[in-house]
Amino acid sequence: MFPPACPLCDTPVSVHGELCPECWTAINWIENPKCTKCGYPFPADLDLGGMPMCPVCAAGKSELDWIRSACVYDDASRVAMLPFKHAGRIQYAYFMSRAMMWAMRDVEIDADIIMPVPLATRRLFKRGYNQATLLARPIARATGIKIDYDSVRRKYREDMGHKTARERAENIRGVFSVVNPDKIRGKKILLVDDVMTSGATFSELRRVLIHAGAHAVYGVSFCRVVRAI
Repeated sequence: MFPPACPLCDTPVSVHGELCPECWTAINWIENPKCTKCGYPFPADLDLGGMPMCPVCAAGKSELDWIRSACVYDDASRVAMLPFKHAGRIQYAYFMSRAMMWAMRDVEIDADIIMPVPLATRRLFKRGYNQATLLARPIARATGIKIDYDSVRRKYREDMGHKTARERAENIRGVFSVVNPDKIRGKKILLVDDVMTSGATFSELRRVLIHAGAHAVYGVSFCRVVRAI
């Protein structure tokens, strides 16, 4: 049994899977003030008062009931995310999922189902695992909410890594299909993903779930891309 070490830099720590203070401090964690609906982070010195919402949510354009993300996707979080997603560093799921639970501390997690954003079968076989599933399992254990693995399927589409927000929305349209609507109907569903870039994946999945009869859809990711709005 190896002694506990920071998964990012191998500095000794007290508990397996925890980040060392230096790595923890380097990550741009999303705290208040933030949009109360989509979790978009505002400047720390911005005094909004009351129930602050970003312009997108205030205009009624945000579709999920709420979204939370633990940190900003930048150079610091990328050091963890890319190896986790593409290089088999699945042990990172421990601290990432704990951070995601922390990110949801200000909302009521009243979901009936936790749903990892599904991968297309071709991509799943190539990668060997669905990173969203690895993040969802500790959240399910912490909340006691069951995971739904098979009610939604995903068609293969080209990678969206370098697409614009509009291109992402067009590319993701029609990619998900509900195959077990009886398990969805009337349920509140928490979607889990690793990165939220434009929100197109969450929005499209929410669309098909609501069409299948879901009562409410929430979303949580480890990190999110933050652009000016």
